[in-house]
Amino acid sequence: MACHGNNATAPSPGLAPGAGEIDCAAFARGFEMDGRIGEIVAGFDGPFFQAGLAGYSDAAMRIVARRHGCPYCVTEALLDRTLLAGGRGFAKADLGELHDNVPGGAEDHPLAGQIMGSDPDEMAAAVRKMVERNERADYPTAGFAAIDVNLACPVKKIKRKARGGHWLREPEGAIEILRAVREAAPEHMAATVKMRRSFDDTPEMLRSFERVFDAAYELGYAWVTVHARTVEQKYIGPSRWDVLRDLVARRGDRVIFGSGDIWNVHDVFRMLAYTGVSGVSIARGCIGNPWIFRQARQMLAGEAPTRPTIIEQRRALEEHFEISVAINGEKRASFMMRKFGIRFSTHHPRSEDVRRAFIGVKSLDEWRGVLNAFYGEAGEEMSVAGIRERRGGESVNMSA
Repeated sequence: MACHGNNATAPSPGLAPGAGEIDCAAFARGFEMDGRIGEIVAGFDGPFFQAGLAGYSDAAMRIVARRHGCPYCVTEALLDRTLLAGGRGFAKADLGELHDNVPGGAEDHPLAGQIMGSDPDEMAAAVRKMVERNERADYPTAGFAAIDVNLACPVKKIKRKARGGHWLREPEGAIEILRAVREAAPEHMAATVKMRRSFDDTPEMLRSFERVFDAAYELGYAWVTVHARTVEQKYIGPSRWDVLRDLVARRGDRVIFGSGDIWNVHDVFRMLAYTGVSGVSIARGCIGNPWIFRQARQMLAGEAPTRPTIIEQRRALEEHFEISVAINGEKRASFMMRKFGIRFSTHHPRSEDVRRAFIGVKSLDEWRGVLNAFYGEAGEEMSVAGIRERRGGESVNMSA
């Protein structure tokens, strides 16, 4: 179940007439964070976050992003029935029963658990499962800080039942889903929504979007993240930032996040400036690019964003693989990390050579060989023991 497509449009700007004139650096220097966000979710201290990405945003990717300045992450969409099937869905969120020294837990916080489904009662039951996990946690920050309802993913219907973005064609059903989730979650726990800007561009569907969007806030949802493509578009063609700008102009009293065509750090601040959203969800633009979060914080501090050096690239690649091995085991991590290595390779001066080398990786030794060939041999062996040694013997789960 993937919420992305292999036929997605190559990185290109969103439709935002006049946005090219924005001085992103000047805007970032003067930007003031919407104070409501940190009040809703403690620790959410930047106007950007890592979106849930099917097949990518596991604990390893999230932790590497956080170490580079990401203040908040969302799991990939978890199907309600998966969560109810003996809790196996939590393994997909990388919040299962992990070994003591595996990164995750407190370092992977604050975290939103995103859910998607077709039945209000099953969605509510899945939320209660997630809440129960929080209550069993060994320390307060080990679980979900928020529940995020996915009304955006352009997945196919199953047995003619709506889920994800298809609910935007059935607004009353979508509202029942939202009501069931909000009532199932504790009052103190934030509930949020991910939506597309409409199912399609027909007047009827535009009205349906408005109906669901307004209902979310009326039901007590903290914010809505609006992806600026339609469900019908999937990931083809540009997103419409001008539609986001119009929405914020009409609903300026609400916390609204924007999403779509955020490919570099300047896009973060271009969207903030152009649309007026409270924050930006970074999706495909942060795969293999955790430095976008560091760069965003640099710009907020009035500094020029710096590109990652070869040494910094190697360090991030090592950390990502090490965490993935600790969570998934070497065999699975080697398979999973090939796709990350390909995306990381875009930052290297010999990107095509590096990309081809990562495609062939099948083991930890082969991964280390690519790093030594293209990123220099400086650095210790990739192992959990190596992490402990570099950190002066402290536990790898980094609960501090």
